[in-house]
Amino acid sequence: MMDHTLSEIAAALGAELLGDGTLRVTGAAEPAEAGETDLALAMSPKYAEALGQGQAKAALVWPDADWRSMGLEGAVVAPRGRLAMSKLTQLLDPRDTESGIHASAVIDASAVIGEGVFVGPLAVIGAGAVIGANSRIMAQASIGPGVRLGEDALIHSGARLGRGVVAGDRLIVQPNAVIGGDGFSFVTEDASHVETARAELGQGTVSAEADPTWHRIHSLGSVVIGHDVEIGACATVDAGTIRPTRIGNGSKIDNLVQVGHNCVIGDHCLLCGHVGLAGSVTIGDRSVLGGKVGVSDNLTIGADVVLTGGSIVLSNVPTGRVMMGYPATKIDSQVESYKALRRLPRLMRDLATSRKG
Repeated sequence: MMDHTLSEIAAALGAELLGDGTLRVTGAAEPAEAGETDLALAMSPKYAEALGQGQAKAALVWPDADWRSMGLEGAVVAPRGRLAMSKLTQLLDPRDTESGIHASAVIDASAVIGEGVFVGPLAVIGAGAVIGANSRIMAQASIGPGVRLGEDALIHSGARLGRGVVAGDRLIVQPNAVIGGDGFSFVTEDASHVETARAELGQGTVSAEADPTWHRIHSLGSVVIGHDVEIGACATVDAGTIRPTRIGNGSKIDNLVQVGHNCVIGDHCLLCGHVGLAGSVTIGDRSVLGGKVGVSDNLTIGADVVLTGGSIVLSNVPTGRVMMGYPATKIDSQVESYKALRRLPRLMRDLATSRKG
């Protein structure tokens, strides 16, 4: 059980302490469900009423909150609630500190295992792999031949890193993610229907006698990942064909995201759940792709771009643009188009009435 005084929590958050700093906190809870040793999370006035329903003696509160009137004995002020949550959850998360290699792990004799590394049950580490100091390879994870991980990596249970993947420090890979699998690359002997359709905007034809066999293009390029990257559960990052697929420093990839072969993702990007990037997409630094965004192949998205959830990108996006819709256009244009679409039934009725008259 984690146990911190309110003073320690305020210091860790770099926040203002009010009231009794000696109060001890063993966890965090929503205000109405908080027990006596929980820190109630009440970073907005909308939580004031709920505080009275719980038993918390201490809370994380908004600036200028009248914490005494809410029955609290102590409080920590959070001007920016979600940032405070980031620091608080890091403090309260019971990080595993075990080290050593489980007897059932399979580690090639040529692998290099750094100081303080933990390798869990049934994990596999391939030939020539290098695992940085204080990393944790959890149960049934698989590290392929030639993989190089920096320090403090956390590879969760069931995750798979294919051959030659290179990552910086503090990589986090959530359960069952696959990094470095083969890209989806196939070709027919002669031009396929999809090739002619794309080249001729759907007007082309393909002979029925053409050989339909799809020939695999193998992936030789692997994946290169920067520092402080996190990859979500069941996400997939395909290896490059010749050059590597790349993910920049500080980028975060959510669950069930597909990153195609040869993609280049810049620094500090966010790719939310169900994003799908086709092959050879380039994304600039600090761009954010909302849930279910799809990006067609060989496109470039500039830096500081925001693509709202469900957008489908079919052309390049300039730096700093906020895009929305299918096909994605500037958000103000998309909103105007949507408004016009909603007005269309009424306009059609008015038109029909005017014709009758």
